[in-house]
Amino acid sequence: MSLHELLSRRPNPAGVVRNLSAEPLERLAIVTCMDARIDTFGVFGLRLGDAHIIRNAGGSVTSDVIRSLAISQRKLKTHSVILMAHTGCGMLSFTDDEFIAELAQDTGQPPTWRPGTFTDPTQHVRHGMAQLLTSPFLSPDTTVHGFVLDMQSGAVDEVEVAGESVPTPIPRKANSAS
Repeated sequence: MSLHELLSRRPNPAGVVRNLSAEPLERLAIVTCMDARIDTFGVFGLRLGDAHIIRNAGGSVTSDVIRSLAISQRKLKTHSVILMAHTGCGMLSFTDDEFIAELAQDTGQPPTWRPGTFTDPTQHVRHGMAQLLTSPFLSPDTTVHGFVLDMQSGAVDEVEVAGESVPTPIPRKANSAS
């Protein structure tokens, strides 16, 4: 498909909704998978302008996700984060070592990064939530919610951290200048 064909499909050639602020209306950022089947706005009943959407393979919490969230919070006033994985994710179908070996064989060198595969979406979200809650670069009053989207039923199941739901701000020590 050509770029011209793609652009000709746009219902609004300008592609811009006027009078929306760069600051998300719901003060929310969502980290999820890049899977093209996921309608992130639809899953959470959001509209354009309501949330920042940060997508990557597997919805993994990486250093670049932390960078984007820190900017989202400090410069664009978000304070809540949703982390969502899904069933049937491609990242469940291979291992880091397999992919690294494949890349090294095809290119002559291994990547400097890990692919971030996982075996259980719930545990993947739980691990990512822990990373977010302990990051010194995110606001101490950040609220973090985790979910797994069932790609068969459309159900969105909440993920708990250490057996407790995370509905309100998570107490964390702020970095203190000593």
